[in-house]
Amino acid sequence: MTSLIRQKSSFNPVVISATLLFVLSLLAATLLLPEGTQNFLNTAKEAVFRNFSWFYILTFSVFLLFLILVSLGNFGSIKLGTDEEEPEFSFMSWLAMLFAAGMGVGLMFFGVAEPLSHYASPISQGDAQSAMLHTFFHWGVHAWSVYGIIALALAYFGFRYKLPLALRSCFYPLLKDKINGGFGDAIDVMALVATLFGIITTLGFGAAQMSSGLQQIGWIAESNFGLQIVVIIAVMSLAVISAVSGVGKGVKILSETNLVLAGLLMLFVLATGPTLYLLAAFSDNLGFYFSHLVQMSFKTYVYEPDNTGWFSGWTILYWAWWCSWAPFVGLFIARISRGRTVREFVFGVLAVPSLFCVLWFTVFGNSAIWIDTHEAGGALAAMTGSPETLLFAFLDYLPLSSISSVIALVIIALFFITSADSGIYVLNNIASRDKSLAAPKWQAVMWGVLMSAVAIVLLGSGGLGVLQTMTLITALPFAMLMLLMAFSLWKALDADKKYFSAKVTPTSIFWTGERWKERLEQMMNHSQEGDIRSFLKYTALPAMRELSGVMSSQYGLSVQINAMLEQVEPSVELVIEKATVRNFVYGIKSVEHEVASQLVEEDHLPHIRKTQTYLPMTYFSDGRNGYDVRYMSREELIADILKQYERYLSLLGNVGQEMMAHEQSELAE
Repeated sequence: MTSLIRQKSSFNPVVISATLLFVLSLLAATLLLPEGTQNFLNTAKEAVFRNFSWFYILTFSVFLLFLILVSLGNFGSIKLGTDEEEPEFSFMSWLAMLFAAGMGVGLMFFGVAEPLSHYASPISQGDAQSAMLHTFFHWGVHAWSVYGIIALALAYFGFRYKLPLALRSCFYPLLKDKINGGFGDAIDVMALVATLFGIITTLGFGAAQMSSGLQQIGWIAESNFGLQIVVIIAVMSLAVISAVSGVGKGVKILSETNLVLAGLLMLFVLATGPTLYLLAAFSDNLGFYFSHLVQMSFKTYVYEPDNTGWFSGWTILYWAWWCSWAPFVGLFIARISRGRTVREFVFGVLAVPSLFCVLWFTVFGNSAIWIDTHEAGGALAAMTGSPETLLFAFLDYLPLSSISSVIALVIIALFFITSADSGIYVLNNIASRDKSLAAPKWQAVMWGVLMSAVAIVLLGSGGLGVLQTMTLITALPFAMLMLLMAFSLWKALDADKKYFSAKVTPTSIFWTGERWKERLEQMMNHSQEGDIRSFLKYTALPAMRELSGVMSSQYGLSVQINAMLEQVEPSVELVIEKATVRNFVYGIKSVEHEVASQLVEEDHLPHIRKTQTYLPMTYFSDGRNGYDVRYMSREELIADILKQYERYLSLLGNVGQEMMAHEQSELAE
């Protein structure tokens, strides 16, 4: 079977087999034991709500803080690619594509439904501002921080480390070459299952809303499960045809057309709704959201037990949904971000889509609440139990509702198709054994059939709630995996900064071609403790004595040499004593360093055979970091001491005078 999979597909046999086994087992259990499966899923959902709600909240806050820290700190200047690489797209084009990534079936489904649902629930108690705040919290920077973590890791390891653009690559600092074995397969299985159910849940929302829209505009008499099946099959067929044909340009045109239509629909609602109220609300909403962001980021409602049901049913489900969508959106963002700096990337991913989501929900959500309280007499709020119908019911209160409803239906259908098409690509990528392989066309058909079958079976067994439950369950291990990914990325960024900021050793300043063979011999032998004692005794100490003699006899300086060669940490130092300021000290001591085990085990580095080495490191009276002087000759050491003494003298008449004199007075006391 493994050989057949390798011959006929691009799949990794282990990853695709484990994933299909899980999904097909779920389908079989749902069909053969519907009641037992439903009870099991409900029990699992309650267990996640009860035991891991705090974990989701803290994890998402960690993701957001992580991105802020890496962007504002030293890592922010690191490029997603080589240091010389320029961005593939202009800044405005890149922002436009991020804007496109922020759109989707979810915004169309929840644009009206979520603010109204919060407004009508006890969580807001009829306060429109509170209802909007909870909506922005679910769709704002926290959601995009999850996408940003994966996208940043994928782009960094793909373009900086030159690894395949795959999730397993993000764990290279922790697993090294093991990412190509069982650990990497396990990562791909978790990502594949989470992504699969995240996409299926979104398709379920789209099917429910499309069938309700067809009923609302009068094209069908009744919206039911049978119609949802037809919608899923029809849309998925179009998505599969698009994926199989490989007409990327056509999909790109559809996506851009859809963005224009969505923008026009938003402007239409803004113009025909309570325009001045919406413009003022947008500014108010932004301020209210940012002023409450920290409090909301860590709130688990442990002190508000009456609201824990709302918290679990909205916030925790959203956090699970974003985790399951993260590989999907993250891969898209990573592919378009080559050449950006980390700081530029984080700003674009967090700020631009989040601001657009605030604008979208202000226009649709605030309009719906305003109409419900001023014109509909609470009729819209009464429909929150059927959220798929709310967008079209809301449009009925605006002019030209028949036209706007058709446009909304077209937008949902196009988002549905492009999301499914992109989803097929991402699923093929995660399941592939080699990311450079082109997937055979039959794989697109397989994913289309699988997603359609899972969506239909789960919708039939319990509606959108079952889809959300599966997303919640499968996203939990992936959220844990993402924490490890963040740690792996931080470790890589830290190593990156140290690597590219490392300077050539000061010893090399004095190098010429005259003694290159001697230098090479020193480099090819790891110094041990005896070597350092010999260096201190026969090179450093004579250099200090020669310099001391000249300073004392010709210039009258008070110079002292301290030789401590028999100590556990042998050292020598030259001290020039001063009466009113800190003494000048130039010391050299033996310092032990661990040698990385992979260097000792490397066959192509035969000169490295011990797990520790010793280096002669300088030290100074002002506590500055020292450096390795093992390659210096006696004359070069004298020159280095004079260089440090010249620095000392130049500081006496500048900032150093105050610091040195202050310290000397404290010592005198």
